[in-house]
Amino acid sequence: MTPGFQVMREAAERLSAAGIDNGQGDAVALMAHAFGRETPRYALMGLLRDPLPPEVAARFEAAIAARLKRQPVSQITGTRAFWKHRFEVTPDTLDPRPETETLVALALEAPFTRLLDLGTGTGAIALSLLAERPAATGVATDLSEAALAVAARNAAALGLADRVRLVRSDWFGAVEGAFDLIVSNPPYITADEMADLAPEVRDWEPHLALTPGGDGLSAYRAIAAAAPAHMAPGGRLLVEIGHRQGAAVVDIFRAAGLDAAAVHADIDGRDRVVSARRG
Repeated sequence: MTPGFQVMREAAERLSAAGIDNGQGDAVALMAHAFGRETPRYALMGLLRDPLPPEVAARFEAAIAARLKRQPVSQITGTRAFWKHRFEVTPDTLDPRPETETLVALALEAPFTRLLDLGTGTGAIALSLLAERPAATGVATDLSEAALAVAARNAAALGLADRVRLVRSDWFGAVEGAFDLIVSNPPYITADEMADLAPEVRDWEPHLALTPGGDGLSAYRAIAAAAPAHMAPGGRLLVEIGHRQGAAVVDIFRAAGLDAAAVHADIDGRDRVVSARRG
């Protein structure tokens, strides 16, 4: 019978032949998933010397078939590592990306006790921040009920359900009160850019969370227009941006009367976050 390592190698070759980058890495991740979520990758070496158990082989082949359809690995495995935790991911949410950790790191540079996360998706940003600040509480909004259900499960899994209130809201529509930190990773991909996205993003992630259409800036205009009324004196606003949008978002924030608007780069040196304050 075929040993597991050969099954995995052949699957990696199938992925690569289909034009999928990092076919080997994806095959390893999906094999670990097939053995069970708690199986660390380093344990695979011993497990793969022998033929795969039938149930593992079936799960692995189903996972490879899904990946060949360009479904993201995180959706197949159901989780994504972000900041210091793992978050449930579904097709109803954006896949939390490493570059978004830039926003989390910047948010943690100053104290806060009252947090608002607009368009929370999985809840990864809000929950990562609340986990770092045990005295803080937060509100996390999303227009999608399905995304809010995912965020609720993530909050419960991290023991944070009692410190975050999940609200269905179109930006600030159902938000009350003032906050000393407002964060958001809003949809910002332009209509023209959608066709050029990788199939894993374009075909599998919710378009509502990817693009507002047009020039990609409408979410920033909506946030800037309403944010000052919901910011405590000296409160901060941080938003993720597309790497070409920094100057435009700074202008939008300044026109809304926000102070100290600035652009911040991610670890790759690309513009990633715009911050501002209420005076």
